[in-house]
Amino acid sequence: MENVGVKGEAAGDVGVRAVPAGECEREPHPSDSLRTFGAVVQALREHAGLSRVDLSARVQYSKHTVESVELGRRMPDEAFVERAEEALGNTGALRKAARHLSRGEVGLAAWFRRWARLEREAVSLCTYECRLVPGLLQSEAYARTVFEGTIPLRTDEELEAQLAARMERQAMMRERPTVPFSFIVEEHVFRRRFGDAEAMRELFDHVLGCSAPRDVTLQVVPLKAGLHACLDGPVQVLETPEGRRLGYSEGQQNGRLISDPKEVSLICQRYETLRSQALSPNESRALLERLRGEL
Repeated sequence: MENVGVKGEAAGDVGVRAVPAGECEREPHPSDSLRTFGAVVQALREHAGLSRVDLSARVQYSKHTVESVELGRRMPDEAFVERAEEALGNTGALRKAARHLSRGEVGLAAWFRRWARLEREAVSLCTYECRLVPGLLQSEAYARTVFEGTIPLRTDEELEAQLAARMERQAMMRERPTVPFSFIVEEHVFRRRFGDAEAMRELFDHVLGCSAPRDVTLQVVPLKAGLHACLDGPVQVLETPEGRRLGYSEGQQNGRLISDPKEVSLICQRYETLRSQALSPNESRALLERLRGEL
């Protein structure tokens, strides 16, 4: 999911940003869209029978810049896009592709980026978590502790970028009050201690605050519920504006976007079954308040 495997989430800028003529901005974290755009440039160049040196002369950029764009390492500026379009047949492909360019998302694991973009446009989001508090509900202190314990260790700069990205991502819930967010979390997740009692109280307060709005539903699976249908692991399901349902699951250093309708339907059935086995939203809030009071 978006917790241990994901390094934090931050939206990249969308579109082409102009920079001084003859230059393109190098991206420290290339996005999928940059790599795709670069592959299109390379394919059109090769179809036209041009070398990188040939194309660099036509677009008036260095061979190194052309290579960097083709490899998805640089964000092309408007001049590059226009000159490359003209040099490679004026098909319109590069102009259209450039509209969808986005920068690499700092603090976000590569395998999570596509899901994160889908998530920002989703009309509903369901999350089941059995490992730790879902990223959208984590307090800052909790998220920091998660990142500090990640192996391999991160530099201070990387850790701060991850933390900032996660806190920024949580704004999505506040900014989209008509989108239903559903969370089902195992009770033992909230019983796992971190930091001191004050940090734990802060976590409970944060979770209770995040789950207070009418569009947010939090249900806790009590320890006494026993074995259930979602034991295969944490999972998320969203619905796109077009009405399509997609799923996402994550393991050690990898994540999988699930688009097969039959598989997504199966996940939804499991989620709905678990929803009926979990505590009601009111009972779940009462449990969290009781756990907070026991600190």
